[in-house]
Amino acid sequence: MEVLIEFGLRIVGQFQSPTLAFLVGGVLLAASGSKLVIPDAIYKFAVFMLLMRIGLNGGMEIREANLADMLLPMLAAMLLGAGIVLLGLVTLARLPGIKRDDAIATAGLFGAVSASTLGAAMLLLEQDGIEYEAWVPALYPFMDIPALVLAIVLARTHAERSGTSKGKPTRAWAVVKDSLQGSALSTLILGLVLGLLTRPEKVFETFYDPLFRGLLSVLMLIMGMEAWQRLAELRRVAQWYAVYAAFMPIVHGLIAFGLGYLIHLATGFSPGGVILLALLAASSSDISGPPTLRAGIPSANPASYIGSSTSVGTPIAIGVGIPFFIALAEMVF
Repeated sequence: MEVLIEFGLRIVGQFQSPTLAFLVGGVLLAASGSKLVIPDAIYKFAVFMLLMRIGLNGGMEIREANLADMLLPMLAAMLLGAGIVLLGLVTLARLPGIKRDDAIATAGLFGAVSASTLGAAMLLLEQDGIEYEAWVPALYPFMDIPALVLAIVLARTHAERSGTSKGKPTRAWAVVKDSLQGSALSTLILGLVLGLLTRPEKVFETFYDPLFRGLLSVLMLIMGMEAWQRLAELRRVAQWYAVYAAFMPIVHGLIAFGLGYLIHLATGFSPGGVILLALLAASSSDISGPPTLRAGIPSANPASYIGSSTSVGTPIAIGVGIPFFIALAEMVF
């Protein structure tokens, strides 16, 4: 009993973080009918700064890292991205009232990665003094791309077999190319390359890093407001999407935590790295995924996959997942 109480107190303690407080504040503002509007340009700039900061820092650390240490986490990220989609195919897609394309798109979005969740997790780990390999955020594309590619390939293959396909035959490389050209992955990869091949320490330390926390708080506020607004969309589709979005982020994170723990035993992968891997898996894409899936699976209803991700999945991953996996790691390690 004492262990459970301590575990609960650790989770509650995480909500004193400004990062989570801004998310909750955004939900409360939208729920109260506030007319506050944050321009879309500010949102896009905050996302750009977040991803560029992650990319630059990851690139600089990869330059000094032992690449052999990265192989198992990279493989785990790829397996998790694809595995989450397949798990959605055998769970959500088989529930009553669920269209197969909608289920596949939803699973694809939950297999992909949320930049805002990743940024919030990194900040909370740093605030708690939990160290992690700085290259771990660079696992983002290794989980994101397999999830989106597999979801689109599965949906198009099903359409071709059922005779409902109206487009060209599926080509996986075209989906990969579209994903890489998206704004989120383009920014992250640019940062990684610049950090790896150039010496951006000065601009990183004087510009990107100091603004990171402030812009992340703005992003959390926007995410909270949008989460409440998207609830109306989610109410128009089957309630199973809300159930899936509420529980599966933690399930996905637990699977990733277990894989990360095995990698920890094999290679010494840090507890902070295990937490971040779990949260990458627990997150659902809020930037790169939606436009990619809109184009790749046009038959899917955006209210189902975007509504379930934005209104339920992301708040669960940030508000519950981050403190939960930090507390779990403190108990395990």
